[in-house]
Amino acid sequence: MSDTTAAPQAPLVDAETAGRAVAAGALFVDVRSDAGRAAAGDLPQAVVVAKTEVAAKFALGSDTALAELTGKDQQIVVICGSPAGSGPVTAELLASGFTDVVQVDGGFPAWKASGLTVGEPAQT
Repeated sequence: MSDTTAAPQAPLVDAETAGRAVAAGALFVDVRSDAGRAAAGDLPQAVVVAKTEVAAKFALGSDTALAELTGKDQQIVVICGSPAGSGPVTAELLASGFTDVVQVDGGFPAWKASGLTVGEPAQT
């Protein structure tokens, strides 16, 4: 029998709260696909991390770690197209010891609907 218990995910915060955290210096991580960003628009203030590269990009002290990464207690805001995409990423970050991680409730659509900064789609 397989374990159906999901790993804990980071709390959901509304887009406005996430926007304030980013404005105050939180590391903003966009885990949407290249196609998703091209179709919907990018987030100029976010660092793009492929979901398959989360472990490498958040390995403190490694050659592959994000330059913006300062420590396990750094505030991190993760966004995807929806919490279904950001949830597993936040669970991975929490499991690896990061302590101040949140995800945007409603994902990119909620961010855009709230009037926060969004780049133009590359595709029309």
